[in-house]
Amino acid sequence: MDKYECPCGYVYDPEVGDPDNNIPAGTAFEDLPDDWVCPKCDAEKDFFEKME
Repeated sequence: MDKYECPCGYVYDPEVGDPDNNIPAGTAFEDLPDDWVCPKCDAEKDFFEKME
């Protein structure tokens, strides 16, 4: 699964998920809820870019 980076520098890693926001490990970025936002800066998913 791909990692995605927010402009603030936060990296969403699907192998880790987002435990602080009840997103379990193994959750692909595409499967995050539509209202999920960056836990560091509250940016919406549209601002994240896929990491190469």
